[in-house]
Amino acid sequence: MKIQKVLLLIMLLISTFTKAQLENVIVEKYYVTTAADSIEFKLAGGSVIESGTTTYRIYIDLVPGNKLTKIYGDVNHALKFSSTTIFYNNVDGVSFANNFNNLNAHKNLTYALDTWLTIGQATKLFGGKTNYGILKSQDRNGTNILVSDAALSNSAIPIPLTISDGMDTIAAPIPTNWLNVGFITPSGGDSTIFGSTKKVSEFISNSATLLNSGVRGVIADSNQVLIAQLTTKGNLEFEINIEVEELINGIPTNVKYVANDNIILPGEKYSPYLKYPGTCGCKDGRYLEYSNVYRCNDATACKNLIVFGCMDTMACNYDPKANYQIKSLCCYPGSCGGREISTVCPSVNGDNFEFDIHPNPTQDKIYLSTLPSKAREISYSVYDTFGTVILTKNLGPTTLVKNEEIDLSSFNSGLYLIKINYENTFKSRFFIKI
Repeated sequence: MKIQKVLLLIMLLISTFTKAQLENVIVEKYYVTTAADSIEFKLAGGSVIESGTTTYRIYIDLVPGNKLTKIYGDVNHALKFSSTTIFYNNVDGVSFANNFNNLNAHKNLTYALDTWLTIGQATKLFGGKTNYGILKSQDRNGTNILVSDAALSNSAIPIPLTISDGMDTIAAPIPTNWLNVGFITPSGGDSTIFGSTKKVSEFISNSATLLNSGVRGVIADSNQVLIAQLTTKGNLEFEINIEVEELINGIPTNVKYVANDNIILPGEKYSPYLKYPGTCGCKDGRYLEYSNVYRCNDATACKNLIVFGCMDTMACNYDPKANYQIKSLCCYPGSCGGREISTVCPSVNGDNFEFDIHPNPTQDKIYLSTLPSKAREISYSVYDTFGTVILTKNLGPTTLVKNEEIDLSSFNSGLYLIKINYENTFKSRFFIKI
């Protein structure tokens, strides 16, 4: 049997299992204002924020080595930020983090909670260095911004800003520029992008572009790049579109990821992570209900495990348990894809046996069961996509094998073939490790 050809065909059919270079979009609760904060801000003459107001930080989570180069809106894919209440904009605040003044955080207690956009950068160049955004849980050097010891430190918040501010200094900052900025407010007109005088709950643009030469995350292994800080008491929603510099066949290539799939142009890829909040559903590729459009996993939506096989009842190797048809596997007299029909369908020789593997797709283990017509030597071999035997075992002379455990924990994710040898005949089946 031409194993490599069949494997290649099936790999094309299951391309939806391929992982994109955009791994996730992380929405971090950066700070939640308490009643004590609100009173203190008022007494200190700062801009008052209602108790229960949440400051969010948004991170683009990329495969290590890739760079975020652009955030944008265009005619097909709007850039949107909205809430059920207004966004908080500090009177001394900024629209972009590269204008955030470290010193202002001391004189205005709520300046650190301002709403702004960015690519990586969290403060302007200060003392020859720039602070870049990092998840507070990964912050390695404590607090860099100057905040009051009394404010922004309530013990009810998991990590107070006086202990961890989600900023890490990096030398040689990358310049960030805006082009064609034009967010439209519900009342119409340019919103000036979260400017200090704008008290609205929605910002939408089909032309705004924030770009630079490319930013990686502060921590290379996690590669999470900050793009926004948004403060609101309402329910946050957003749709963002990004451009990522990826290595494709060793060549740096810009790829666009968009938040909706109504129109997908060449060079664009749809990602459900870029729309928040997203729909939850089955994200386990082992099930028929799997789809890559879901942002989050709902295990209850995964109901039917995929069983690959020939579903044509006219084929000699028809599999009544299969629920995912791979037509190239079907074998008929005179038409068996270049394979020997007697080996694919031993029943034509009057010497039959059956076998089953489950689950398929699988993660760490599969279980093999066989039911030969008579006691004979049974063995199995597992092949990779190159047709190389990577595992083999002799089960001895037997009439029944039930749930023989095959450990796959050391295998890479991908497509494999298992061949069951029954004396001089054999049967084979494909399975996927995810």
